[in-house]
Amino acid sequence: MAKQKYRPVHSPDYNNSFAIGIFLNIVYVFVEIFYGLSVNSSALLADAGHNASDVVSLFLAWGAISLAKKRPFGKYTYGLRKTTILASTINGVLIIAAAGFILSETLQKLKHPVALPGNIIMVVAGVGILVNTITALLFLKGQKADLNIKGTFLHMASDAAVSFGVLAGGYIIKETGKYWIDPLLSFIIVAVILLSAVGLLIDSFKLSVDAVPKEIDIKKVKVFLEKMEGVKQVHDLHIWALSTTETALTAHLVVPEGCDDIFLYHVRETLKEKFNIRHSTLQIQSSFVDDEYQYHPV
Repeated sequence: MAKQKYRPVHSPDYNNSFAIGIFLNIVYVFVEIFYGLSVNSSALLADAGHNASDVVSLFLAWGAISLAKKRPFGKYTYGLRKTTILASTINGVLIIAAAGFILSETLQKLKHPVALPGNIIMVVAGVGILVNTITALLFLKGQKADLNIKGTFLHMASDAAVSFGVLAGGYIIKETGKYWIDPLLSFIIVAVILLSAVGLLIDSFKLSVDAVPKEIDIKKVKVFLEKMEGVKQVHDLHIWALSTTETALTAHLVVPEGCDDIFLYHVRETLKEKFNIRHSTLQIQSSFVDDEYQYHPV
């Protein structure tokens, strides 16, 4: 019998998207650092720090998706799929750390504001809008199905919005000469960074502790299983994420009359189609005996 080909769920190929996004953002980080130091702009340096953390995030997300595609081996019976969840968690922590550094630098600039050339800030920020918008669009389609891709998309989209704010700030500085606008924009940037990071960390934490993925209603899954022909009871139902794109399920089904392989195949395929649960393990029992080890979540 021919060996079955391993087909991971992480099938979309984002290699080109990651490569382009990383290249564009690295170039832009150097541009922001150069001009931020040249004109002593905390807003530009703050945005450069955030974009540098996004480059790291892009590398982590790319690497995790690549690892998740590898075939299960040795003691890693599920492969390395959960590295995508780990990468999301690390990204959230890195973003918060970067926000702390930016906040510290901004407080110093707020105490000692300096004159800034609004035109330069506007031009650099305008380039940032272009770079971040292009990068975000590269991940627009995949962000609905993968937390890693969603994190990447949100980072880039928020960066585009932040760059727009910096551009607006540069215009205000040019027209009014109020240089305290620069550190104020840095505070806004930090707020945006923390908002996106907290949301990402919450989602990543839930997946890392095997919570039911938010797009799946466990009560609906239980009702579906209970309505299958011959099923009298469902217990020990567990649903968790194997990765940011793949969900697993285990359950005990009480089927007094027994069942055949066709029944099991039908249940597994329907779970895949209705709930996008691609890895299901079902234990069939002829009767139900309650004990202290069994779990009744719904």
